[in-house]
Amino acid sequence: MTIENTMRLLASKSVVIPSYRAHTFLYFPCVRRPSFIIPQRFAMKRTATTASLKAGTQSPKKSRTSKPSIIVPEYHSTPSKKDSNGEIIWPAPKSRIEAARTFIRECVAASQPTLIVPDKDADGLTSGAILRKTLILLGLDPELISVYVLKKGRNVHDDESRTAMASYKPAFIFVLDQGSRESPPLIDEPHRGLVIDHHHAEEKDHPKGAEFVTACNSAPVATSSLLTYLICRDLHPKVESTCDWLCAMGTHGDLGNTLKWEPPFPDMKATFKMYTKKAINDAVSLINAPRRTATYNVPGAWEALIAVSTPKDLLKDKTLLAARAEVNAEVERCTHTAPKFSSDGRIAVFRINSEAQVHPVIATRWAGHLQSASLEVILVANEGYLPGMVNFSCRIPRCARAKDPPVNIIEILREVASRAKDPTLRERLGESFARGHKEASGGIVPKAEFEEFVEVLELGKKGSGSPQKSQNKTPKQGNTLLNYFAKR
Repeated sequence: MTIENTMRLLASKSVVIPSYRAHTFLYFPCVRRPSFIIPQRFAMKRTATTASLKAGTQSPKKSRTSKPSIIVPEYHSTPSKKDSNGEIIWPAPKSRIEAARTFIRECVAASQPTLIVPDKDADGLTSGAILRKTLILLGLDPELISVYVLKKGRNVHDDESRTAMASYKPAFIFVLDQGSRESPPLIDEPHRGLVIDHHHAEEKDHPKGAEFVTACNSAPVATSSLLTYLICRDLHPKVESTCDWLCAMGTHGDLGNTLKWEPPFPDMKATFKMYTKKAINDAVSLINAPRRTATYNVPGAWEALIAVSTPKDLLKDKTLLAARAEVNAEVERCTHTAPKFSSDGRIAVFRINSEAQVHPVIATRWAGHLQSASLEVILVANEGYLPGMVNFSCRIPRCARAKDPPVNIIEILREVASRAKDPTLRERLGESFARGHKEASGGIVPKAEFEEFVEVLELGKKGSGSPQKSQNKTPKQGNTLLNYFAKR
């Protein structure tokens, strides 16, 4: 038998390559071994009939029909609302953007103590850095600018934070990327406040007496750093050249590094050519690391950010590098937790215990891998981050991102709470429950109330929508997701 005949015979049959032979050559009796190997990754992914080994030769058997790939719409292509003139309302209503610009100009003209309160992540910190640079370019003395970073587990509305902000005796306060809700004034003392944000909020959701500009109702929703950049860009000719990389960092920090900078997003080709996407993305992971560590050294991340003029300068910071290594190790430790599914299969719950803020990272990681026809929410609950509390993060799994109507995590969480036996649960969960975005929500709730919430989900109970083992079907694949993470 010739090699060609052997190859044709092989191509006419469905061939399965065992994974334990992944690193060996195929063996054919009486003929020379073919000069190719099949690596393990290829063997794992081949679920249909093996492709022809000879060009132009097809298998006579029909290939098993594969599931259609999930097409997730590009973020920038989300339809925008339009005003009465037919112009899109983006990144926020024009009247609010102009009001914010006027506020900034008046702050500079007043030349009084100014306090910036940015959120702890890349989006929040870069928002603060953009605003600070703009104020200085416009002529405000840097000595008049102070920055307050909230302590671990705190928000701008609690008494401890309000007291700390008041200690700076500011005449102007800028709150960036903190989320917003209806509340008393930022501080009790006389002041003027401006909130720049993009988290889900209603018209009344802002501190009493403060100006409020949000991107949350102007799809595709801009990040706080992008909104801040677009507000400030027209205030001084040097804002664009000094703050463009900060805008890219913050935006990639929230929307991911695969974002396409297409309209209505600004053209950033020159920015990426000058600084490179790799440097910007690496800088994002470094600046995000300190806030995830148990020590929560966010002030150090802020100081590192305002001390540099390019993202590449951040890549050499030993403190940031050490923080990232610590976070990576903790993520690896906690990632292997197995999920439990709600009885309807819509929510997968992972429970971890860590003093580090790794629950959002783990939720994002699993959202890219876990699949089920009914799955809509990945929920990762961390019982070790704050004493007596459960911090949880929710993400939409990739398999559900193209659903119509779109998945709204905030509505799902509220609906679950409303089904509790005790009708007071929703109120007892507090103001920090179901906050954030429709696509990425979460909360900080007391442990007892979280257990009541989880009880409603009926975790592990088989329902009509819950994932079940297939019967009378082909054996399930051995290279499961759990095995994948276990080998990493």
